Amino acid sequence: MSIAPSFESAGSVTKGVVSGQDRLPKTSRWFQERLPLTLATDGSNMGPMVTKVKKIGIAGCGTIGRRVASELDAGSIPGATLVALNSRNIQRAKEFASTLSNPVPVLTLHEMAQAVDLVVEAAPGAAMNDIATATLSAGKDLMALSGGALLERDDLFDMAERNGAKVYVPSGAIAGLDGVASACAGEIDSITMITRKPPGGLKGAPGVEGMDLDAVTEPTVVYEGPVQEACRLFPANVNVSAALSMAGIGPNKTAILIYADPTVTRNTHEIQVEGEFGKLTIKIENVPSPENPRTGKLSALSALATLRRITSHIQIGT
Repeated sequence: MSIAPSFESAGSVTKGVVSGQDRLPKTSRWFQERLPLTLATDGSNMGPMVTKVKKIGIAGCGTIGRRVASELDAGSIPGATLVALNSRNIQRAKEFASTLSNPVPVLTLHEMAQAVDLVVEAAPGAAMNDIATATLSAGKDLMALSGGALLERDDLFDMAERNGAKVYVPSGAIAGLDGVASACAGEIDSITMITRKPPGGLKGAPGVEGMDLDAVTEPTVVYEGPVQEACRLFPANVNVSAALSMAGIGPNKTAILIYADPTVTRNTHEIQVEGEFGKLTIKIENVPSPENPRTGKLSALSALATLRRITSHIQIGT
């Protein structure tokens, strides 16, 4: 299915990003100027050449946070080491920390910001403000997995610039952001994402409040419109659309169609980009995480790939 949203054309573009992508959306002055924000395209890296070892803290001990912590603990990323955890559920975090080969302390956000070089935000979007504020005010870098919570947050980007910090937004459960960014070096007519998820994967979202998802027997549209509003109504479901909008033409010009689809068993995202370059179509079918069906397995892998990218001397891709 193809959508022709009535959003205005992207118009001219202004280049300038730290690395990874050359283009950010024009939704505010932050997306028109050079700023310390990196959109990671999860390109592979060529080791073993790495910079000095970065000390990593993880805020959030859910599915993604635990996977990233376990990989760091196992030494999977030579240029990074896990030094601290943070979670709203302190006891749960301590129990998880005790299972690591090299247990790390569970700290407050401010304590962690003083102890690390970079904080991986792997918590619910509602926690983004506290995590980002504690991290960026200390001049430490932030990897934000809840990208939707960053939309229209110029104050956080101001804080990053003021304190010499960087913000990294991984690709998450989608692919092709390098192609999207390249396309946006020219004129863009439209960018659309079509998301299909098993109904159970949408449970708890404000956008389906009052809807009996168990009664859905055929593909049903639960949202159609701009990414900006979608991220508010589905904060735990479509963070990938925020990364897409940042790499492209912005959250108010990027369209998204969300289906509750009982015919699928995987979280499926199809991206359609049309512009002067031609047409780009990308489709991803993600296996949902057994622990949290709202999250695809690729999300954690994207975070790990971004850490490898950050710590490598060589980066591949646009």
